[in-house]
Amino acid sequence: MKRRLLVFRGFGITLACGLERKSGYAMMPGMVRTLEKAIAEVSNLPDADQEQIGQRLLSHVEQLRGLRAEIDKGIRSLDAGEGEPLDIEDFLRRENERHGRS
Repeated sequence: MKRRLLVFRGFGITLACGLERKSGYAMMPGMVRTLEKAIAEVSNLPDADQEQIGQRLLSHVEQLRGLRAEIDKGIRSLDAGEGEPLDIEDFLRRENERHGRS
């Protein structure tokens, strides 16, 4: 199995890791099997489809990073004592009214 170094620059980070070549695609050691299988399947598609799937996956990852950053921000806020008590029933009622649900 061939090993090579992949350098990825994007989203404000630089990532370098060793990759192993398996059946025509590169995988990172320790990659989750489902993702590994998905990449193997995608590697058999036409280039245009691979590009579109790659763009969608990167977009999804970017959204997850943003959500995680917001969650971390909220946790830091709570840890700093900036939280307020919440009446969950009142909150749900207001949100349902706002979205036209009863």
